[in-house]
Amino acid sequence: MKPLEVAPDIAEASTLPAAFYQDPQVYERCKERVFAQSWQLVSDTDDLKAPGTVKPVVLLEGCLDEPLVLTRDYDDQLHLLSNVCTHRGMLVAETGGNERYLRCRYHGRRFGLDGCFQAMPEFEGVKGFPSAKDNLPQVSLELWGRNKFLFASLNPVASLSEVLKPVQERLGWLPFNEFYFEPSRARDYLVRANWALYCDNYLEGFHIPFIHASLSSAIDYGNYTSEIYTWSNLQLGVAASGETAFDLPKDSPDYGKRIGAYYYWVFPNLMLNFYPWGLSVNVVRPLGPELTKVSFLPYVWDSSKLETGAGAGLDRVEREDEVVVEAVQKGVKSRFYDRGRFSVAREQGVHHFHRLLAAALEG
Repeated sequence: MKPLEVAPDIAEASTLPAAFYQDPQVYERCKERVFAQSWQLVSDTDDLKAPGTVKPVVLLEGCLDEPLVLTRDYDDQLHLLSNVCTHRGMLVAETGGNERYLRCRYHGRRFGLDGCFQAMPEFEGVKGFPSAKDNLPQVSLELWGRNKFLFASLNPVASLSEVLKPVQERLGWLPFNEFYFEPSRARDYLVRANWALYCDNYLEGFHIPFIHASLSSAIDYGNYTSEIYTWSNLQLGVAASGETAFDLPKDSPDYGKRIGAYYYWVFPNLMLNFYPWGLSVNVVRPLGPELTKVSFLPYVWDSSKLETGAGAGLDRVEREDEVVVEAVQKGVKSRFYDRGRFSVAREQGVHHFHRLLAAALEG
């Protein structure tokens, strides 16, 4: 495949080559060079309130597939550990619950909730045992949103606070501790397209008047803008006349505007969509070069506003996007298509994404 060269000047740049969205080798490279080095949402603290809580998780299931386990020990400290026994590779925690320690059911090796080795039957006479290698490896874990959301990374290139700094500075006033997960409104969508095509689509409002009639009527497209940061970008949705908007504090840089939605994208596969009713977290989970699962995770703040404004009808908007993205996946296979150009006015977010991907994959 051609080098992933994306010019810094959007007016001169071309998009990623079509082969990027199909090549199995590129997909495999993305696992280690992009996803293993990024922060992924794994849980929230509502699931780990009590000391002794154990929760197995799979980091970016279907892509990285790394088995991990979240614990809250009896000193009330949170840990994220490898969920693979250091003896023979068995999963240590197969179900969640409340435990005094972690014990592998294969041969009985026991670990503290901090991952430290404690005991192992039938191991008398083994030289140099136990050692630090017998502990469960610790995995990078950081909290965000007033210590509400738990993020993990196998090999982070930047701290979570650095990555999410623009979101925190803009929306840190929101009472994240009052947000609650609403499982009845959560949805998973299977999209027959490359994960990056889904992100491309999200990262520009250019298509809204053409594809999303309901959303287009809820926002003021003429005042729809993008802001670019190091590891993220923001699409600012101004509410159309008569539509629901945020009640912003006076120290907000947006005070005086009628903001209907803050659409934050965080490299490489996370969307934080803030509406007056709360937060819709969208996690894009690659399953193959041409298959993606998108999970919508709603955290509700004001349920009275759920079906109003830009935050209403999210299922319809997703299905409209799904049809378009799947059609593009078919289109990029054409022998006649290689690269496109960017709209300087409307595709700054896509250009930013392609620049970050090129930097990660080309080193």
